[in-house]
Amino acid sequence: MADYIYMMESRLTPDQQRAVALVQDLARTQEMNVYLTGGGIRDLISGFSIRDLDFTVQGNALKLQRELEKSGAVLQGVDDDLRSMYVLLPGNVRSEIAMARSERYDKPGRPPEIASGTIIDDLRRRDFTINAMALSLNPGSRGLLLDPFNGVADIEAKLIRILHNYAFYEEPSRLIRATRFTARFHFALEERTQARFDAAREGNYIDNISDRAVGYEIEQIAYEEDPLHLLRLYEKEGWLKVLSPHWSASKVDTASLAQLLKTRQQMQDLGYTLDAAPAVMHFLAQRLGDRDVAAMQRLMPRKSFVETWRKLDDDAKALAKRLAGKEAATPSLAWKLLSSARPETILFLETTTGNQSVAQKIRNFFTKWRQVKDKLPLPEMAELHITPELPVYPKLAEDAFYLLLDGKLRSRTEILKFLKPFAPPPPPPPPPPPKRGRAAKAAEAAAAPAEAKKGKSGEPAAIAAPEKQAASKKAGPSVPVAKALAKPAKKAPPARAKSQPAKKSAARKKKK
Repeated sequence: MADYIYMMESRLTPDQQRAVALVQDLARTQEMNVYLTGGGIRDLISGFSIRDLDFTVQGNALKLQRELEKSGAVLQGVDDDLRSMYVLLPGNVRSEIAMARSERYDKPGRPPEIASGTIIDDLRRRDFTINAMALSLNPGSRGLLLDPFNGVADIEAKLIRILHNYAFYEEPSRLIRATRFTARFHFALEERTQARFDAAREGNYIDNISDRAVGYEIEQIAYEEDPLHLLRLYEKEGWLKVLSPHWSASKVDTASLAQLLKTRQQMQDLGYTLDAAPAVMHFLAQRLGDRDVAAMQRLMPRKSFVETWRKLDDDAKALAKRLAGKEAATPSLAWKLLSSARPETILFLETTTGNQSVAQKIRNFFTKWRQVKDKLPLPEMAELHITPELPVYPKLAEDAFYLLLDGKLRSRTEILKFLKPFAPPPPPPPPPPPKRGRAAKAAEAAAAPAEAKKGKSGEPAAIAAPEKQAASKKAGPSVPVAKALAKPAKKAPPARAKSQPAKKSAARKKKK
């Protein structure tokens, strides 16, 4: 159990971890058990990139819709029959949240009879063993893996295995899905599965595929790492004509698609989280007719995907117009504009723009301008005590960066001259160490007259006097007093009469 908890913490991105925590907490408030299921568990265990998260709840998943939207999630599509919804969770985490259900097929390709069920019922209705696993997110069993069909073993053996003999007959779209998994994972069909696959293809089971399944499989192509390779494989197997009658690999804008995928990788390396699938689909269907494109869009379950696909051109043209105008006249203004734009729009514009000035600004945004940040003199800023702890530090570093971009600060000296007025005052010097030896005695002697004056004039000395007397009694008499006690006292001369003349006394003094 602990191994899978650690696996979630180490394999999921921070955004995905927050998405799991959000769905887990919302399901708990509705008193519903929730599980991480399907492709997310498969990719978590196999080590492949985790592109989306599927959640299954025991109960009506649509009850979570309102709270999800309050938490910042975007609803992308709803299936009322299946009690499921496609959601973009905060952090651009693509997910599906569905009700645990059982399915019973009367005829192949027809919508099955749906009934609410347990998590085991839900795993039993799935396509392949590698997708029929669930990870508990519930208190007391969090991290417990449910694997009733031994999907972990098939992942280790790199095999794709159906759950029962009628899998392709009941849901013909599984033929297309099996081809997609073999292309993505380079897994082989298990022997019995291969036999059933060949029989289903020869029996034209694919003719019974539902429109909903067609739309789902079209969309999934755009999320592949190498969509063109998959499209060609579909064409070879005969599945591409099923998805769209006039679609073929020759209808793809291969040059633009290659440039798009290259830029997507560059943006991901820079830390961008973006959904490039609508732009990928744009180039996959670039040379299809408008009617064929519209027919494909009607079948897709994620309506937000379709809407983004339709708006790509308009959004890119609007951004290009702003980049070519006064709003981006300087490098710093262009940086601000591109930093606030949607990454998906920048990606599509970089691939499609014919304006060299706009293209150069986007290239600088990805490369040259980012290198300017390395010119900020961080060690010298630390010497000036301009550190991230200062409230003005973010604004100050940003202003310095913009001045560097525009060439208004050209050297390290100019940068420090700009920063110096913002340096905080130096801290006060530490107090001097306590004095010892002769210096301490001299200081005490110098302080004695002042203490005596305080004693005469004010109350503090009088208050301290009893303490000093007590201390002097314990320490004994001082040195002058001790000398006086040691010598016998001289006898005082007899008192002279006041009437004795002053001259005689003066004469005696002289004789002495």
